[in-house]
Amino acid sequence: MPITVITGFLGAGKTSFLNHLLQQSQFGKTLVLINEFGEVGIDHLLIEKIDNDMMLLSSGCLCCTIRGDLITSLEDILRKKDNNKISDFDRIIIETTGLADPIPILQTLIQHPYLRLRFFLESVVTIVDAFNAHATIDKHTECLKQIAVADHILLSKIDLVDSKDDLENLKTRLREINQSAALRFLDKGKIDFSFVLNKSLYDPATKSFNVNEWLNDKSISHHHHHHHDVNRHSKLIHSFCLRSEEPINPEQFELFIEFLRQIYGVHMLRVKGIICLSDNLEKPMIIHGVQHVFHPAVRLDHWPTDDHSTRIVFILYDLKAEFIETMWNALLNKTNIDKADFDSSINNPLKIDSQRGLLS
Repeated sequence: MPITVITGFLGAGKTSFLNHLLQQSQFGKTLVLINEFGEVGIDHLLIEKIDNDMMLLSSGCLCCTIRGDLITSLEDILRKKDNNKISDFDRIIIETTGLADPIPILQTLIQHPYLRLRFFLESVVTIVDAFNAHATIDKHTECLKQIAVADHILLSKIDLVDSKDDLENLKTRLREINQSAALRFLDKGKIDFSFVLNKSLYDPATKSFNVNEWLNDKSISHHHHHHHDVNRHSKLIHSFCLRSEEPINPEQFELFIEFLRQIYGVHMLRVKGIICLSDNLEKPMIIHGVQHVFHPAVRLDHWPTDDHSTRIVFILYDLKAEFIETMWNALLNKTNIDKADFDSSINNPLKIDSQRGLLS
């Protein structure tokens, strides 16, 4: 049975791509394994739950959360399939967390004795955020490895890139990292998905020398198989969740997000949340952003679950959570965030630097 791995750094557009892919008829019998970083899986709120770990997507596909070790999750799925305890499926897609080093995952799929009898690694698809790519590659080794192991590199957010020359420079850099991968552009997650169904075996020999070296590193394999932590990452990266049971004033919330975006955007690797606003309690708002860039907020027609509380997951780099929590508490206590003070802080960032609290 083929397995496709979809990877890419935080906010690159993996979930959007996956949602579009699973709406295609040829993927109607797919099981999706999702590995999320953070306390709350916001994406899962948009999917119908069957039980604690398994969900049914609107397309009829199954979705399961990786809890702990990948091997354990795959073996559990096989037992359920063999005992007819879950719907039949004919392929698996693994969506990694944006912070994942893909090497341990690929080692598991390629080298594990039992899993090799039941599955074969068909391809690795890497989504790259064209707007933030250079800085992310420079700062995070995980992003470099995600690009290096890819069979297919999909560039998202190309409309945000300043010029055609900048885009060509990025393509050149990607080619330097991975000469063999096919390069395509994403249009809001949409693309011709036929390339995923290539029915071939993943071939590390077509990648750079480093990929073969990484895959043959026994110390990585041993660590992954016996002590794997799905949230393993740099000590400068951490996740936390803001919550509120009370509805939030929409104007104050907008100011709160804009303040964080402009002052601390570079430190916010990912922000994703479902918000209960006081102007319409029945239609929650979904937000998601990557560093300084926030996508237009979307109002859902209804709450996806019985939980109508606000939940926002932050993944931060080199920034303590206390400052954001202080601002959040002021918002919840209905302490007005003064617009004049906000504008003054934006124009004079040093005014608030004493509250910042960087980790490094």
